[in-house]
Amino acid sequence: MPDVKERAARKGTSTADGAPREPHTGHTREDTSSAQGHRSRLMERGHEVSKVDCHSQEKGLSSSSLEGKGKETMPSDFWDHLKEQLSSVPPDFSCALELLKEVKEILLSLLLPRQSRLKSEIEEALDMDFLHQQAERGDLNVTYLSKYILNTMVLLCAPVRDEAVQKLESITDPVRLLRGIFQVLGLMKMDMVNYTIQSLQPQLQEHSIQFERAQFQERLNKEPSLLDSTTKWLTQAATDLITPPASGPASPDSSSGPGPSDIPAQEPLSPAMVLSQGFLNLLLWDADSEDFPETLLPDRTRLQELELQRNHLTILASVLLVASSFSGSVLFGSPQFVDKLKRITKTLVEEFNSRPEETMCTVSEQVTQEIHQGLKSMGLAPLTSDNTASLIGQLQNIAKKENCVRNVIDQRIHLFLKCCLVLGVQRSLVDLPGGLALIEAELAELGQMFVSLTQHNQQVFGPYYTEILKPLISPCHVRVESL
Repeated sequence: MPDVKERAARKGTSTADGAPREPHTGHTREDTSSAQGHRSRLMERGHEVSKVDCHSQEKGLSSSSLEGKGKETMPSDFWDHLKEQLSSVPPDFSCALELLKEVKEILLSLLLPRQSRLKSEIEEALDMDFLHQQAERGDLNVTYLSKYILNTMVLLCAPVRDEAVQKLESITDPVRLLRGIFQVLGLMKMDMVNYTIQSLQPQLQEHSIQFERAQFQERLNKEPSLLDSTTKWLTQAATDLITPPASGPASPDSSSGPGPSDIPAQEPLSPAMVLSQGFLNLLLWDADSEDFPETLLPDRTRLQELELQRNHLTILASVLLVASSFSGSVLFGSPQFVDKLKRITKTLVEEFNSRPEETMCTVSEQVTQEIHQGLKSMGLAPLTSDNTASLIGQLQNIAKKENCVRNVIDQRIHLFLKCCLVLGVQRSLVDLPGGLALIEAELAELGQMFVSLTQHNQQVFGPYYTEILKPLISPCHVRVESL
């Protein structure tokens, strides 16, 4: 029987029995409420399937199978019992046979349809009737079978598992080897699940788009006024783009780029621009308003969650900006200190919306304490009593809606999300506005979720948006562009 390294070489050149490469994990869509009417159980099932890719590694394996038992009770249950059976005289192979049966099923489940030759080989090598006969005679070679299974795993595993499989080659104890094989097989099963999901995602997405549009059209045929709120939403978005912003402290300064009033003069208004503005307006929507766009009702909960996340990031970035102005570049140049401060603040600001003043009092105490400890551990001069009082006061003032630091950060996050819709997330991260660098990873996550939501919605309802926008955009402002 060829050893692991020889089989690995065959794996690299084999085409007939080649295994799929492990896909990259992609961003997935969450479930949306079916109560709004135009997403059916079929769509909910599609969203659930997408979730598996994100959480398959976390959830682990079912406790109802041997695989689950192997992970949950191996130290004191199954593996100890297996070792005891194999060490007895004569050896008892009942647990080993049960284990080999499930291993065979896992190996077969990892095969692609074209791998018929390998399937036949596995069926023959792990013929359970023959193995039971060997066990009855007392000559079942568990070590040989384990090595065969290991060699087969080399052919089937994704590249990311090669190292784990090769490490098993050095294990001589049969029970430890089987235990390691079973753990790696569990990971390989998850790899196959993720590969299958990713392979199906384009088809699932296309079916989702067509299905949702058809469901909405059925409702529209019965309710001609179904797009009234959507029309109001887009009308307001177009108005926002051609109306000069109100002057005042809340208006973005000129250094932030052109304002809405500059857009018609510098770039012709397009349906895509109006739609982007409309999506941004949804993040500021009054929760009590009954005029929410009908085309976005299924995503209303998600949009509210994104807005809540955006608010939390605004407070987080504001706290970090104020804290850094008192701490100096040395302390905030320490990634460990910044990460710790972020973790503490993130946890505390979860209660901000319901208790802003109380939350910021707690934040100010914790942040000040961390800064004092950080300065002390680095041998830096401590904050004076006046600076400490000023730091606490400025942090507590973030609770006020009119706080200038909070408003500036809020505007810059809003600008970042706008750039995400126009340029994409990665390009928008290249040149972040000031004060946002410390929350870059959090912004990337927020931006990707927002873009994914809006892109899917636009793919589903684009034809309706195009018809609504045609009479809304003045001919002198129109740039022909398909949604």
